[in-house]
Amino acid sequence: MTNAEIRDEILDILSDIAPDEDLSGLVDEKPFREQLELDSMDFLDIVMELRKRHRIQIPEGDYTHLASMASTVAYLEPTMKDMVKK
Repeated sequence: MTNAEIRDEILDILSDIAPDEDLSGLVDEKPFREQLELDSMDFLDIVMELRKRHRIQIPEGDYTHLASMASTVAYLEPTMKDMVKK
């Protein structure tokens, strides 16, 4: 998957978890929590959805890498680069 495809996948997951949020103006470098009303359970849902959809295991110590869209894509890129978008 390309970085753009990974970003689209994260947007898809976010739209499932927070369907009432407007994701069109999401700033990639700004933390999700400053832009969206996500609580800690929503954040865990993102991690679980990545595991369910792509079998990606994210250690709890790495959760800080998922703070913003830019950091999430950068963190996932090495793991997802060889995956094919479904």
